[in-house]
Amino acid sequence: MIPAISQTSPVQGLYLSFIDTLKSCGFEGDLSPDYANRTVLATDNSIYQVLPQGVLYPKNIDDLVKIAEVSNMRQFQGVVLSPRGGGTGTNGQSLTDGLIVDISKHMNQILEINVEEGWARVQTGVVKDQLNAAAKEHGLFFAPELSTSNRATIGGMINTDASGQGSCVYGKTRDHVLELKTVLLDGTEWVSHAMSDTELEAVKNQPNRAGQIHRVIDDINNNYRDEIEAKFPKLNRCLTGYDLAHIRDDNGNFNLNNILCGSEGTLGFIAEAKINLLKIPKYTALVNLRYSNFDACLRHASRLMAAGPTSIETVDSKVMSLAQSDIIWNTVGHFFDDDSDNELAAINLVEYTNDDEEQLKSDIKRLTDQLEGTDASNPSYGYSIAYGADVGKIWAMRKKSVGLLGKSKGEARPIPFVEDTAVPPENLADYIQEFRALLDENNLKYGMFGHVDAGVLHVRPAVDMKDPDQEPMIRDITDKVVELTDKYNGLVWGEHGKGFRSEYATTFFGDLYPQLQRIKAEFDPRNQLNPGKIATPNSGIPLIKVDEVVTRGQEDRKIPVKSWQAYQEAVYCNGNGACYNYNPNDAMCPSWKATRERIHSPKGRSSLIREWLKQLAERNIDPQVESEKAKQKSFLVSLLPRIQNTVKKQKGEYDFNHEIHTAMMGCLACKSCVGQCPINVDVPEFRSKFLELYYARYLRPLKDYFIGGLEFTIPYLAKAPWLYNAPLSLNPVKKLFAQYAGMVDSPKLSGIHLDQALAEIGVLYAVPENIATLDAEQKNTSVIIVQDAFTSFFETQFLLDALKLLKALGFNPMLAPYKANGKPLHVHGFLKQFKNVASKTADFLNGLNYSEIPLVGLEPSMTLAYRSEYKKVLGEDAPKVQLIQEWLAEQDLSDKADNFSGESFTLFGHCTEKTNAAASMKDWSKIFSDLNLAYKEESVGCCGMAGTYGHETQNVDNSKAIYALSWEPKIDQLNDTTQVMATGYSCRCQTKRLSDVEVPHPLQALLKAYQQ
Repeated sequence: MIPAISQTSPVQGLYLSFIDTLKSCGFEGDLSPDYANRTVLATDNSIYQVLPQGVLYPKNIDDLVKIAEVSNMRQFQGVVLSPRGGGTGTNGQSLTDGLIVDISKHMNQILEINVEEGWARVQTGVVKDQLNAAAKEHGLFFAPELSTSNRATIGGMINTDASGQGSCVYGKTRDHVLELKTVLLDGTEWVSHAMSDTELEAVKNQPNRAGQIHRVIDDINNNYRDEIEAKFPKLNRCLTGYDLAHIRDDNGNFNLNNILCGSEGTLGFIAEAKINLLKIPKYTALVNLRYSNFDACLRHASRLMAAGPTSIETVDSKVMSLAQSDIIWNTVGHFFDDDSDNELAAINLVEYTNDDEEQLKSDIKRLTDQLEGTDASNPSYGYSIAYGADVGKIWAMRKKSVGLLGKSKGEARPIPFVEDTAVPPENLADYIQEFRALLDENNLKYGMFGHVDAGVLHVRPAVDMKDPDQEPMIRDITDKVVELTDKYNGLVWGEHGKGFRSEYATTFFGDLYPQLQRIKAEFDPRNQLNPGKIATPNSGIPLIKVDEVVTRGQEDRKIPVKSWQAYQEAVYCNGNGACYNYNPNDAMCPSWKATRERIHSPKGRSSLIREWLKQLAERNIDPQVESEKAKQKSFLVSLLPRIQNTVKKQKGEYDFNHEIHTAMMGCLACKSCVGQCPINVDVPEFRSKFLELYYARYLRPLKDYFIGGLEFTIPYLAKAPWLYNAPLSLNPVKKLFAQYAGMVDSPKLSGIHLDQALAEIGVLYAVPENIATLDAEQKNTSVIIVQDAFTSFFETQFLLDALKLLKALGFNPMLAPYKANGKPLHVHGFLKQFKNVASKTADFLNGLNYSEIPLVGLEPSMTLAYRSEYKKVLGEDAPKVQLIQEWLAEQDLSDKADNFSGESFTLFGHCTEKTNAAASMKDWSKIFSDLNLAYKEESVGCCGMAGTYGHETQNVDNSKAIYALSWEPKIDQLNDTTQVMATGYSCRCQTKRLSDVEVPHPLQALLKAYQQ
């Protein structure tokens, strides 16, 4: 069995004392010195990994003030503090070996939206898309556009002075900041805004830290204006971090916000922001140009700018080819398909926006006329145009570029370390040509994408950081890129901040660097706030160098190759943070949304598994060997040691395995991560592997055996359903079941005798003797329905309704004899038993394939197990079972349209189905369209049930919280004009349980709409 991991990297006594003092001072938020939280927040989206001493989650500004005040106590003046937002930084901006102050968990409220004046006041933990969703109701939006907008916080945007697509029109974050409330390191709450000279003089006269800060910064502006003017490049991206060139704004006012924006948490805790909102353009369109030559694409972009678009983005063939294997391609692929013989090397996305639709069309026509003319300067070989909602879908693909590059095959994968350079747009093509030559000289592959209109192209070279021989390239290439960028009058730090790349600031700023140090010294004289980045408070303290920080690769190379490959569904997570998606109407990731705890996210769980593998390796433990031992050892032989270890656990004996177990048990196993993570991180897969080994050391809860065995016992219980249903109706039994079996609100058997019901509707079982009676014509119209425990025994009426509908449509449905699917076994880590069940069921279903009659399943999660979990253990021997809509969409239903009627139908999709079989959701649309029925798919998140997750006592609160995020408000808004449908059994069960609303399956809705 795996050992107890009782020793990890301990928290230093100084930091434990700091945390205890905070607690005694009335800190209201969360204080987390546990190893799991520390591990998860040791990484961001950069190449670095720095283990913090703990994580502080302040609940309000008072908590931030307490952190600052305690840090001023003499004994804690060596404590390091680093603010953190969404954790999507590419340069290690928020990584620290001190304490992380994560504002996003609690301080994430939109405080006010002033529609008349066009501004919002928010806590800085608010996510950009969260703000824009609220502002959209008023026709407004917060302009700076980011690829990480669904998880990037406003505080993070401010601290990196973020910008992105459309910045040539909308500028950077600082251009939209009206007011900031910052907690300074002495505990002062300071509100900064643009101020007149009169206001400035009044502040400068104050005998406090704020007064001194203003005196110093004003002095720098007055005495070094010429040097600043000469040094700072005239670029759209300007400069992130202590922007001396904009101490005075465009109106001549002194504006401290322009120093704070881009300061990366090195100057204070920015707690609240008042930010400018703009009117949403009424109309938008995107011209998507295709090129067979990347250089030609870049050079064309500068000429396209003359056509006056809102923005131009470029994506190379590397990203495009990866996008084609991603879920996103289902929504955008048709915009990039063509019949030409050209090989796609790059695309330019040219956006137009306008409040006048005719003017928008006129602008586009002017461009397309130019493209279709005889002008030899047009190197593109084709284009498409997207309008309205389709524009957002294509931008969503562009936003996934970072994640998609992490999906590249092999160990060398594109990583960020020179990906944020900016040069004058007219220099970009020549600059990139030399940049590519540099990478080619080093035999490096790479991916490119970015904002060509602003002279920014993100270049990610593919390096295997686990290889010690490749690691030195980080320094070598970075130095050469810095020289190259300087040659073309550009900046190394375009929009993603400095972080651990700050070392080049001394060279870039030259004689001005001491002025940055003066600013740092006034805000943070003891170098406690995110030290070593942007500037240090005095010349005796150096900046951190790019190759002096621990990297993920250095830690990952401690994991044996065998273990790395065995857990590849976890280890390739690159930290892009797509799983931190705030959107409650998106499937990914429900446990993160409900808890706001980063350990309960795919990124968090992947980080924990990587650390766990490293800890096992340090103890010379091979998890694959232990897995085989666990499968071989009998239950009784292992019982006594498991009891002994469980007693130790109950007595509080520490084991890092428990922290990982807590994170894994929060997972719903909905598999949204598999479909939506651009890396395809598969938490349910590595979760099951971990649980197998964890429960080889500790006792399993009783509910695991109940759930795992239900598929096998339920056919017998169904013969006398009252034996199962009656006790579950008694309150004393319910309480006992909840307390000791760990289950609540267990569904009851339908009580329908299936064999008798099948005989009544004229449906036969798919057994050889019945199949043998079919003639060729009957075979052509036949389909075999593969049973699952949920629909056959708990929703038998749905199964019968599905069969009735298929008969009404002119098909000959047959029912495969019931066989256990085994998915519940896999979910709970019974991997030996799952493989046995999968092998037997696969043999049976493959045996039906001789008939050449299609096999179809009704329950999405169980059906998709045949192409996922089964495929992983059986390979090509996994049975081919289609989702019902996949098969129906292949049939011609149009001649049956006259038999159907109904007002409109709205589908609430199942998470696993939407994310792992995305194309199948379009099949429902086709089916309803063929029958001339009005149909739409509702954008909805997770229902919170996910098989038996919501029925497990320990998960009830989270299950209800998840349901309340998306399903509950949408179900509550139902009206009589539309028929709501749900494809998932668990979704229908949850809706009935929590909203007392019975929602039919689409097949049941169609049967109801059918007229003889």
